[in-house]
Amino acid sequence: MTDGHQSGRDAVVIGGGLAGITAALALADAGVRVTLLEGRPRLGGLAFSFQRGQLTVDNGQHVYLRCCTAYRWFLDRIEGTALAPLQDRLDVPVVDVDKPEGRRLGRLRRDALPVPLHLGRSLATYPHLSLADRAKVGRAALALKGLDLADPDLDSQDFGSWLTAHGQSARAVEALWDLVGVATLNAVAGDASLGLAAMVFKTGLLSDPGAADIGWAHVPLGELHDRLARKALDSAGVRTEVRTRVTSISTDENGAWTVQVPGETLRADAVVLAVPQREAHDLLPEGALDAPENLLRIGTAPILNVHVVYDRKVLEKPFFAALGTPVQWVFDRTDASGLREGQYLALSQSAAQDEIDEPVAVLRERYLPELERLLPGTRGAEVTDFFVTRERTATFDPAPGVGRLRPGARTRAPGLYLAGAWTATGWPATMESAVRSGVSAADAALSALGRPRPSHLFDVEEAA
Repeated sequence: MTDGHQSGRDAVVIGGGLAGITAALALADAGVRVTLLEGRPRLGGLAFSFQRGQLTVDNGQHVYLRCCTAYRWFLDRIEGTALAPLQDRLDVPVVDVDKPEGRRLGRLRRDALPVPLHLGRSLATYPHLSLADRAKVGRAALALKGLDLADPDLDSQDFGSWLTAHGQSARAVEALWDLVGVATLNAVAGDASLGLAAMVFKTGLLSDPGAADIGWAHVPLGELHDRLARKALDSAGVRTEVRTRVTSISTDENGAWTVQVPGETLRADAVVLAVPQREAHDLLPEGALDAPENLLRIGTAPILNVHVVYDRKVLEKPFFAALGTPVQWVFDRTDASGLREGQYLALSQSAAQDEIDEPVAVLRERYLPELERLLPGTRGAEVTDFFVTRERTATFDPAPGVGRLRPGARTRAPGLYLAGAWTATGWPATMESAVRSGVSAADAALSALGRPRPSHLFDVEEAA
């Protein structure tokens, strides 16, 4: 691309996660010549797979909801929809092992009724809450539904205090609000922005009856976010370079951009910076943001994933959530991993600040007995493999005040745009947020380049 540079036609996307892939596809679909640069040896960012012997392992369990319309568009664009299907109807088994009467199973599921009645029967029979708590949950849900997500004051408050003020007991927070919130926000209610929490619950549970139906990849994430994504990029004419780390970006007096990588100088009319916030801070040219230090103030939060392989089947359901135990969510990954004998379970542990650096031996001593409490079938089973994956900076920290720190897609430097789940999408750090950010960055770039928006591109405003 150094030679034959044609004005208004060239873009460089830095970062090959979901945000960067989305931006590259959108720009290429509009007729822009795109080069995508990724420092790792693969695409997919923090939603990827790797090999461990005969197993294909996802670094962590990722799910999406029916209301994640941008990520659903992305799956469709890379021809991966059939590989990551949605439930027909929300159904979450919830096991509580901290009951005097022993292990108890409840379910959160919806009926084919309008909001909020779609969850009414499920809450009325939810065994993990008292009758009084169930009634108060309904009242808090209605109060949440009445919040205005555009109100900036919501971002300065914490969700836990709001729940307490609306009559929610510690048990209700544990057995319902945090059950959903920790998995989607990567923080307990007391540490989460009310604005982000309200967005999650209003959109997922209080907007459309089917909004919270859960989808997940039935193949390794790398099949979607690396292989199929790369195939889509190739078909769109994108030049994709992995193991290619950008060392600097700069602009000349004519507004043309220069992107420096080892051994090559790339020139472009537009640059999309789709990397984590601290990396973006280090690459941003001076003056590109009013307060670049805000990027460093956006904290990060870890996710720990515990992987256990048994010599036999111990779980019949595809997944369940747990109460009364350190275990949060457990998924059966046997088929997706390629395991031919036994069963492979993945435990997804969000808000894992206290455990992220614990030695594997300590985690093994902690989690195997908990799985025995939750799953009676494990008691006679042999553990053939136990390992952990740690994402120390899995998401941005959704703490109160984070909303004012998240920048939009446009910068003060013409032709330079930001993308990433941490930018101002209105969503927490999810695959949905990442795709939305890529669309927003591409839209801003196409507008500046005077190029038509692809008609099939996901419409952020319409679906927001």
